[in-house]
Amino acid sequence: MKKILIASTLLTLSASVAAEEIKVGIILGFTGPIESLTPAMASGAELALAEASKSGSLLGGATVVGMRADSTCIDAAAASSAAERLITADGVVAIMGADCSGVTTAIANNVAVPNGVVIVSPSATSPALSTIKDKGFFYRTAPSDARQGQVLAKVLQSRGIDEVAVTYTNNDYGKGLSDSFSSAFKAVGGKISIVAAHEDGKADYSAEVGALSASGSKHLAVFGYVDQGGKGIIQAAVDADAFESFVMADGMVGDALIAAIGDPLSGSIATMPGGAEGTDAFTKYANDNGISPDGPFVPESYDAAALIVLAIQAAGSADRAAIQSKMMMVANAPGKKVGPGELGKALKIIEAGGDVDYQGATNVEFNDVGEVFGSYKELEIGDGNWNTIQVH
Repeated sequence: MKKILIASTLLTLSASVAAEEIKVGIILGFTGPIESLTPAMASGAELALAEASKSGSLLGGATVVGMRADSTCIDAAAASSAAERLITADGVVAIMGADCSGVTTAIANNVAVPNGVVIVSPSATSPALSTIKDKGFFYRTAPSDARQGQVLAKVLQSRGIDEVAVTYTNNDYGKGLSDSFSSAFKAVGGKISIVAAHEDGKADYSAEVGALSASGSKHLAVFGYVDQGGKGIIQAAVDADAFESFVMADGMVGDALIAAIGDPLSGSIATMPGGAEGTDAFTKYANDNGISPDGPFVPESYDAAALIVLAIQAAGSADRAAIQSKMMMVANAPGKKVGPGELGKALKIIEAGGDVDYQGATNVEFNDVGEVFGSYKELEIGDGNWNTIQVH
């Protein structure tokens, strides 16, 4: 009888472990200047969490669920409060997010790092994030805009564009990208006729466009947001017939922009992270699971969540500090290379005592501060679509 009771107890404990639910925060700008982009990003992250749960191999059968919260993209106080609720009330063990650079900086500095919680952003690209005092708790799967500025400058040079006017959203993201691009463009012989910040949330941008147009440039570089001031600047420029074409970066890449402005955007160009070796595999895997893979930062969101899951497995627990200790290990060589849709296989390798080198959808490989080098798509608008011209 005693043996039966012991066996029954062990079975109960085993079932308890198998039923464990691990919570991971997903904090993105579900409202605000990129709200048309974030639903697909969240779905990308949740795809990785569901994949790990369905495998049955995470910590012996645990499930991992995403807890959504709104960063607003622009309100640092609101974003910090949302992250605080995720950590204290919801009990998340790590955070996938945030999205925009300013709120990501605030969450990392004010909430995640002080609480010892890993935060992996799929889209915060400000160069300033490379030097925050993160104690090894901040990572990002999108490359820094220090590189995007260089890529975009070379794209313009290759197209014979040697002079541009520049406007940027007046925050960490916009200023960082503008500085990076301006420096790189001048280095390859380009001329910046004017650089001017713009504020989000205005109903009329005709005055800003008037000043930009007075510079005499035929091309306008807009480093802003697809659902906010960036779109407003372009609409005002189109209304005034002020520029021949537009140059953009990742924050402006979205179908909502084409839907709002239409044919006048034809021939405009942009860059955004993407085009890595794992892209085709991720596209197929996402499509097979009913997720749109084409939006900005969707692959990066999948990779961010996948890294968290693999670090949990490598740590052997959902302890926050233990997760942090394994992030670099699962992301970098040596180990068995792991692509999109292979989390179940990766979890089993780790469970058996092996190492994995997570490549994912975007060829993840962290440097010593938890950042990726990344690749970029060169995009051009034509026939009502964002078309990939080449990968840099």
